[in-house]
Amino acid sequence: MTHTMRVISQDTFGGPEVLTETERERPVPGIGQVLVRVRAAGLNPTDWKNRQHRTTVSRPLPLVLGWDVSGVVEAVGWGVALHEAGDEVFGMLPYPDGVGAFAEYVLAPARALVPKPDTLDHVQAGALPLAALTAWQALVDTAGLREGQRVLIHAAAGGVGHLAVQIATARGAYVIGTASEPKHAFVRGLGADEMIDYHTVDFAEAVRDVDVVLDTIAGEYGPRSLRTLRPGGAYVSILGADDAVRAEATRLGLRAAGMVVEHDQQGMRAIAELAAAGRLRAEIAATFPLSEAARAHELGETGRTAGKIVLTV
Repeated sequence: MTHTMRVISQDTFGGPEVLTETERERPVPGIGQVLVRVRAAGLNPTDWKNRQHRTTVSRPLPLVLGWDVSGVVEAVGWGVALHEAGDEVFGMLPYPDGVGAFAEYVLAPARALVPKPDTLDHVQAGALPLAALTAWQALVDTAGLREGQRVLIHAAAGGVGHLAVQIATARGAYVIGTASEPKHAFVRGLGADEMIDYHTVDFAEAVRDVDVVLDTIAGEYGPRSLRTLRPGGAYVSILGADDAVRAEATRLGLRAAGMVVEHDQQGMRAIAELAAAGRLRAEIAATFPLSEAARAHELGETGRTAGKIVLTV
């Protein structure tokens, strides 16, 4: 049995060309850890942003990126009771410094992973964790979205957005999404009740009396989104709410929050339940073998895909 593994590593920051396939020693699980044989690993914008320059990851170079993982437990460390060798699992590695999924094997805290539903293949499961957890933690944990409420979701066809639409729909909310017109049919098919083409319509003028705004874009979308909320409503940005937005929200009697996704077993179990019931599914924009990670990054950076890009191992 070989004790090495293939990984996609970078020795410097820059374009997709800095990603190279190399070999490393296969890690051994420590206390509370599991070693997962990776079958699929989803890409997210934070992957190419951290490839370009140091943003959230503080680990030293050389660096192996990737937070989304679906695979099979190869070995467990001391004290692990939740999983055993042979289990099919999926989850998100701790953000931001728990990276390493772009490899044949990766270490993960046992409680970052949950059983993969039999109804999902590894590509589907590998596409879900980071984006779905972001949407769940924003809408459910932070905003407290309830049945009958109205929610505005920006970039509703994107990686986080299209999963947020499904989560909001599953919770009985009325969903309004922003996206370019060619993507409207796709998002409506996920459950959106209304769609706004941000190229031709000013959402800040067209939308009123929503209970929750999920902002995946930030910038000038923040202050404009506040104008769509009813008194007591919640604005949640996954890219951080700046002081000016928070101050304006307070003045208007609103709540503004910026959040960073966390690995979360309870949230992953909720996501697994929705997926198993057929109420949450990632749109797969493209798949690439691990060796073609650079091509996957190139496609992701175009910003023209709907859904998720996944590396297969």
